[in-house]
Amino acid sequence: MTHIPDIKVMADVPRYHGTTRPNDVALVFEDRVTNYADFEAHTSKVANGLISEGIKPQTRIGFLGKNSDHYFELLYGCAKANAVMVGVNWRLAPPEVEYIFNDAEAEILFIGSEFYSLVDQIKDKLTFARKIVAMDGAHEDWQLYEQWRDNQSDSDPKLSIGRDEVAVQMYTSGTTGRPKGAMITNQGFMAGFEADKDNAAGEWNMWSANDVTLVAMPVFHIGGTGWGHQGLYQGAKNIVLSEFTPDGVLDSIRDFGITKIFMVPAAMQFVLQNPRSRETDYSTIKYILYGASPIPLDLLREAIEVFKCGFVQLYGMTEMTGTVVYLPPEDHSVEGNEKMRSAGVPMPGVEICIMDENSNTLAPGEIGEICVKGPMAMKGYWNMPEASAKTIPEDGWLRSGDAGFMDRDGYVYVHDRVKDMIVSGGENVYPAEVESAIFGHDSVADVAVIGVPSERWGEEVKAVVVLKEGHDVSEDDIIGFSRERIAAFKAPKSVDFIEALPRNPSGKILKKDLRAPYWEGKERMVN
Repeated sequence: MTHIPDIKVMADVPRYHGTTRPNDVALVFEDRVTNYADFEAHTSKVANGLISEGIKPQTRIGFLGKNSDHYFELLYGCAKANAVMVGVNWRLAPPEVEYIFNDAEAEILFIGSEFYSLVDQIKDKLTFARKIVAMDGAHEDWQLYEQWRDNQSDSDPKLSIGRDEVAVQMYTSGTTGRPKGAMITNQGFMAGFEADKDNAAGEWNMWSANDVTLVAMPVFHIGGTGWGHQGLYQGAKNIVLSEFTPDGVLDSIRDFGITKIFMVPAAMQFVLQNPRSRETDYSTIKYILYGASPIPLDLLREAIEVFKCGFVQLYGMTEMTGTVVYLPPEDHSVEGNEKMRSAGVPMPGVEICIMDENSNTLAPGEIGEICVKGPMAMKGYWNMPEASAKTIPEDGWLRSGDAGFMDRDGYVYVHDRVKDMIVSGGENVYPAEVESAIFGHDSVADVAVIGVPSERWGEEVKAVVVLKEGHDVSEDDIIGFSRERIAAFKAPKSVDFIEALPRNPSGKILKKDLRAPYWEGKERMVN
């Protein structure tokens, strides 16, 4: 990975490339092409606009919209103003969006046109928001982004910004039903480049200004923002899709000569299912990086046959600013091998250990919680000191919530999830949040939510419901009811009705017993 010593904080990214390669293309979005000189100017205008609005250092700025070049202007403009970007998952329901904006105490909101009506519904309930900017279309009450931006000076404010100061607050679903704001620092975004300055991870992690990347994963995820940051840090050309579509990916490969892509396996599968996938020229692609879940061997075989490039599996988490473990191309095989069952080995600068419930380090092959340490760790959860201390206690090891083991070669194997989290199509779903939504139904006496295998999504959400005596409702009733209260991707795809949930003597639901029939014959309870 190319390390650039002059880039020490997020704000330095546009500064450095605006000076060293002003005419090179930074971002392409639909019909807009932005070179690095203009990117530098636009980020300074955003910073000055925020400062003129009275934004103080570390104030939270909200963003609800799909991917665009303007998002990255906001991201680095916030960095120059020492403000904190808070991107919100646009798939969330209005009450969930309202909660995050209020929890973050976001003072200025930037809203994409698809979500104007949503924000109009909740704006009177937004306690801290004092200005809303319309990102990409007229709104009768809100100033248009480009007009707001271009009213500002393009002179860099050059504020003093500490590496330990927060740059992005990214919300992750909470096991208690409320999302938590992971505070990612400037250092977190720089640490990976600095740790791998000697390219120890291998050729796949080496970049040049000739690389052309595709930003197709949503920017409210670390997979979208982190991947975009990686390309911009390196001075590459970054093609931005508003959202993932198979045709969008194939068009971008054809039109721009993409060299590197990051996708979740479900997205890769959708591309391969598109009839055009067999007609596209993939000769420019060097590597496809995939994460959020391991890749099924049959899917990998098909992908290697079609894309004819190197594949790298990434395992990471928002709380560690993305990737902490990688499985390199040489460990991928169409025949399959033992290492392909693993997530890979630690990234440079990352330490991994496996601990039991008493924080004792376990020997190779013993299953416990995967714990991580490194300079890319988050600062903590916003306004949640107890949750922060539980996730990163005094020993400095971040508890991932994933159960697994390490082999004698240092490869990490993900076995199960300590916190029952479900990963469906790359989205994290926490059962407690879904259970809370379903419990509100008048006919529901008890409910447990589990993840079950899915050929399409890796895992999908299943609700196991106990009905109140004398009540009779259908699977569709439960699914529809939950979708009114939470995002559709969190809602159950299926519902089973049983007479009573299995519980231990202390009353805890035995979810392992509930999951077991669906995972029978699988090597692990993660798909």
